[in-house]
Amino acid sequence: MSDTEPAAKRSRPERISFVLSDVDGTLVTDDKRVTRASQAAVARLKQQGIGFSVTSSRPPFGMRYIVDALGITDPVGGFNGGTMVRPDMSVIEQTLIPEEAARVAIDLLGSERISTWFFTAGQWLITDPDGPHVEHELRTILTEPTVVSDFTPYLAQGGKIVGASDDHEHLAAIEGTLAQALHGLTHSGRSQLYYLDVTPPHVDKGTVVAFISRSMGIPASEIVTIGDMDNDIPMFRKAGYAIAMGNGSDAAKAAADMVMAEGNEADGFAAAVNRLLDDERMN
Repeated sequence: MSDTEPAAKRSRPERISFVLSDVDGTLVTDDKRVTRASQAAVARLKQQGIGFSVTSSRPPFGMRYIVDALGITDPVGGFNGGTMVRPDMSVIEQTLIPEEAARVAIDLLGSERISTWFFTAGQWLITDPDGPHVEHELRTILTEPTVVSDFTPYLAQGGKIVGASDDHEHLAAIEGTLAQALHGLTHSGRSQLYYLDVTPPHVDKGTVVAFISRSMGIPASEIVTIGDMDNDIPMFRKAGYAIAMGNGSDAAKAAADMVMAEGNEADGFAAAVNRLLDDERMN
């Protein structure tokens, strides 16, 4: 089944052992806050003995404050599943972008005059500190970028490459060109209208579901996923149940088993968790 095909809607699992959530557009507000309602919802999960963690296209270190705010003790998935870390941000396992693919992506984005960022497991590297969305990313991941003149010395360490632009139509057009140039070597696609991400091959957010299932001994059928964008669909497919935010993309909503009326700005994440737990109590 392709990510664009509507999925058959599944019933809520009889048993829920773990909830895995996307971050931006789902768990946090547009200004990147973890709300009290979200904190309370995660506390309810813990009280019920249900595990909880997050996954994102963000670098792992960009989720540190979320881990702290929610008291997460289970593995966290960064770079769309490319890097799995412990709550202290130490790496459990990772898949990197092949060096030559990183070179191709950077050259193509540069030829299109798209501001480019390069992420390793521990650093955010940029060449243009005044480029689009640098300040936005700084507020998002709460980590200062390192300004470099050339990405070449770091090409073998790539966890994610990002093209950032306010010309959404241009970025959308480049998306297809980049995917064709990197076919089979990486994953690529937009995580937001203004971000075009390149991430390691053979991993996606579904990889995080599989890792949690394997490492924690939890059947995938007992894992619930919550998200809002197209890059959340792989984890929707792998898990036993999927919930999309009200602000989600059309494709994410079509792939989900339940769609919330509320979006991330109206505590849709907390509403989803509370609904899951309230439904469980009634069963």
